[in-house]
Amino acid sequence: MADTTDVLAPIGAVHRTPVGREATEPMREDIRLLGAILGDTVREQHGEEIFDLVERARVESFRVRRSEIDRAELAELFRGIEARDAIPVIRAFTQFALLANVAEDIHRERRRAIHVAAGEPPQDSSLAATYAKLDAAVADGALDADSVAEALAGALVSPVITAHPTETRRRTVFDTQHRITELMRLRAFGGGAAEIEPELRRQVLMMWQTALIRLSRLKISDEIETGLRYYQAAFLEVIPQVNAEVRAELQRRWPDAGLLDQPVLRPGSWIGGDRDGNPNVTAEVVRMATGSAAHVALAHYFAELTALEQELSMSARLVRISDAVAALGRDCHDPARADEPYRRAVRVIHARLTATGTEILDRRPEQELDLGLAPYATPGQLLADLDAVDASLRGHGSALLADDRLARLREAVRVFGFHLSGLDLRQNSDVHEEVVAELLAWSGVHSDYLGLAEADRVDLLMAELATRRPLTGPGAELSELARTELDIVRAAARAVRVFGPESVPNYVISMCRSVSDLLEAAILLKEAGLLDAAGERPYCPLGIVPLFETIEDLQHGAAVMRDALALPLYRSLVRARSESQEVMLGYSDSNKDGGYLAANWALYRAELDLVEMARDTGIRLRLFHGRGGTVGRGGGPSYDAILAQPPGAVRGSLRLTEQGEVIAAKYAEPRIARRNLETLVAATLESTLLDVEGLGAAAEPAYRVLDDLAARARRAYGELVHETPGFVEYFKSSTPVSEIGDLNIGSRPTSRKPTTDVSDLRAIPWVLAWSQSRVMLPGWYGTGTAVEQFLAAGPDPGERIEVLRDLYRRWPFFATVLSNMAQVLAKSDMGLAARYAELVADAALRHRVFDKIQAEHRRCIAVHELITGQDDLLADNPALARSVFNRFPYLEPLNHLQVELLRRYRAGDDQERVQRGILLTMSGLASALRNSG
Repeated sequence: MADTTDVLAPIGAVHRTPVGREATEPMREDIRLLGAILGDTVREQHGEEIFDLVERARVESFRVRRSEIDRAELAELFRGIEARDAIPVIRAFTQFALLANVAEDIHRERRRAIHVAAGEPPQDSSLAATYAKLDAAVADGALDADSVAEALAGALVSPVITAHPTETRRRTVFDTQHRITELMRLRAFGGGAAEIEPELRRQVLMMWQTALIRLSRLKISDEIETGLRYYQAAFLEVIPQVNAEVRAELQRRWPDAGLLDQPVLRPGSWIGGDRDGNPNVTAEVVRMATGSAAHVALAHYFAELTALEQELSMSARLVRISDAVAALGRDCHDPARADEPYRRAVRVIHARLTATGTEILDRRPEQELDLGLAPYATPGQLLADLDAVDASLRGHGSALLADDRLARLREAVRVFGFHLSGLDLRQNSDVHEEVVAELLAWSGVHSDYLGLAEADRVDLLMAELATRRPLTGPGAELSELARTELDIVRAAARAVRVFGPESVPNYVISMCRSVSDLLEAAILLKEAGLLDAAGERPYCPLGIVPLFETIEDLQHGAAVMRDALALPLYRSLVRARSESQEVMLGYSDSNKDGGYLAANWALYRAELDLVEMARDTGIRLRLFHGRGGTVGRGGGPSYDAILAQPPGAVRGSLRLTEQGEVIAAKYAEPRIARRNLETLVAATLESTLLDVEGLGAAAEPAYRVLDDLAARARRAYGELVHETPGFVEYFKSSTPVSEIGDLNIGSRPTSRKPTTDVSDLRAIPWVLAWSQSRVMLPGWYGTGTAVEQFLAAGPDPGERIEVLRDLYRRWPFFATVLSNMAQVLAKSDMGLAARYAELVADAALRHRVFDKIQAEHRRCIAVHELITGQDDLLADNPALARSVFNRFPYLEPLNHLQVELLRRYRAGDDQERVQRGILLTMSGLASALRNSG
């Protein structure tokens, strides 16, 4: 065991690895190199004393892992440490975590390249593997063109970048880490180490001398910029590639099925449109978000057209162009281009797009070309001109040229249009209720809407929606809340007019519990001119999307939708949207409400009910999964999660939120982004076209087992979280949740309102705080008790455990639930959690809560082994096992320093360095855990 210290990267020294584990040796070598460079940087910048403290902390952390010393001895190393000394130690371990992320990402690329070079079958979750599975299904007679066409009608895969990240890195650090990644990639795939290492040292030094956290809280404008950077980093390049490939592959297999007339992969955003609990979202922010997105799209097109003009230099004396291209180029009167028809045509396209930008953008991009031409009215007109150039090139044997930059540009216009990505609006149903009540009272329609019963509310709202009469006018005297909400929806209406209906595709209603909640949102859309149900042809470019969040709301969601669709007016709006209805499912609040297992099962049951509702009512259902980065908020491997959906729940369409540090981990690099986007599309195709549930006729008995387990898990979770006296006090004292509000990672507060109730806490700080303290309670609590009680409830526990083992083997949902729980358990650490528990001053409360947590943790590990037969929690996830082994000893000092600084801060030591040290430990732990929020 002693030799294992050499396997891991010491900061500042390079050791040799013992023989063995050859497959991961290149990764360990990368980690050693980066760790040595970082160590040298620490020594050069802060001297031997700080360097020695970092090294002592590293060595002692490994001794803790080998059980050679007690954790209290490591904690003693930091007791009384000067804040000025603590900060470089925190920064050293934080930056090592960022560098270890780079090494792991490069290693995954390296391993995939090795698999491909060896001619091995493509790995699951890749599109190549999915195509092979589809071919096998065709060979077995399980798929035909008609069934594929029906299943993929309106296909959509949409990762939605959300507005409340736990991503803590500043843009500068993000860019520096990107440069380090490029250098390590070059080194891994044949670059000269002698030339690369000096540049690596420069980049690590720059990162060391750059502040890791912000001095001020993020503004929404910063969040908008942060979200858009992933387009320039990866999406603009990768999304068109994936769309083109998927369309070509599916149309090659089913050429007469008319598949994917629209791009399947279309990204979305909540940044600047999600105002649930965020008063900083205003009409101006909506305009900024939609306008900034459009600016990125047109700037990309301008750059591509400039390059395309240089490339398409063919002479009219040498090629025969089409009449369409000749006509297109007539508006270019540049004599230098007289013999260059394609350059003339591209300049005209460029000029017309410049006129479009002048008309629709608030700020002008670079590389404009003004020839005084008319703007394009729609992206379709731009695409038609590009298509004409494509057809002409192919007409004279230049398909090689057409298939290069021009093909990428055409595909980009198809998916990004003038809008880039769709911005969803979201608001809480309580706000809608209050605003609509005010509007109805001001207009004289009804003075006490809030006092009406649900049925009377529905009748009143339906009557209003059936007229074109507005409830307000220019001189309406309204509250600030009502004015703000109406202004926001009007800003959305402007975006729809200017950038097209794809710019604001959905209106999401948080905490939706009733039909009136749906209709209240419809009233606001009507006031802004975004809904007209009075005529023969109803109009509503935005989908009205209920978000069912708590367990009770999930259980009643299908009934709410049945009642809404039974209303002729509402059904006419759905019919106007091609009989499509989107429903969003909330993973975060359902988990906070009922715990891990109960929430996961409530979501599965809700999907089953919604699928049945859609079948009975004849609508096409699209589910929108509100997943966070961590397992406690619906996170975990996306491929497994999608395959674990119930039969009929995907149907070619999938939307899911992407949040926090997970966004950078998935989409910061083109290669990594392609892999992760492929995963989403591959899983969607498989879930849609193949039988992946695996239960068959045994489904109902399996569902009854999970009904039982979920009910028991929810009771166990509720007994701790909702019924234990003082639990919220324990949570706030034993975690840094109060201090999370000072970590400048988002524009919204940590609670919806001042509270001592768990239900009012936001899900992100709830999960992030438990992650920081290494308890990770939202990802497992209650499951152990549920299984133990289930086994004890029958006459033959052995027979019951065989039932669970059989479900684990055959049912992707149950296997995924257990696998994700195991990942969280592997990242949790009750020894470190005990250090955080010491922050609770009330000893009786500390023992009352922590003893329960510790006992349930042991139960969860035991039942996982009992069901799976694996005594290794990460037996089915070797990549994460490597990460835990390589990385987690380096987290230990961050946790101990966080506890030490929290103790001082709460005792009254409010010096700036203490506060900064706490925030730095949070940043370091979030970066290292990679899916903590």
